[in-house]
Amino acid sequence: MVVAKKKHPKFFRQNYGRTDMKRVAKGWKRPRGHDNKKRAKHSFAGAEPNIGWRNASAVRDLHPSGFSEALVRNLKELDRVQPGKAVRIAAGVGRMKRNMIIAKAKELNFKILNE
Repeated sequence: MVVAKKKHPKFFRQNYGRTDMKRVAKGWKRPRGHDNKKRAKHSFAGAEPNIGWRNASAVRDLHPSGFSEALVRNLKELDRVQPGKAVRIAAGVGRMKRNMIIAKAKELNFKILNE
């Protein structure tokens, strides 16, 4: 039985969402100030990332579709992919080679995540 991934809140930086959005970036940075409410874990300041939000090891690196994925850059790498995995074609692959990889992956019955 495969467990679904846990949902967790978005972890925003302290003071994100206050008046001026340009001053405070969205991405997470750990609060370090002595009087910082978020560092002191006040509930109104929002959640902080910690080990308790981690997913179960069975589902940790899975794609939302439930497949384990393999990154493929060329046809040789496609031959090495284990059956049961989904294939993600690298972003730098051009149209001609991408079409060749897609044709071969369909022939081998792989699910393509970014066709």
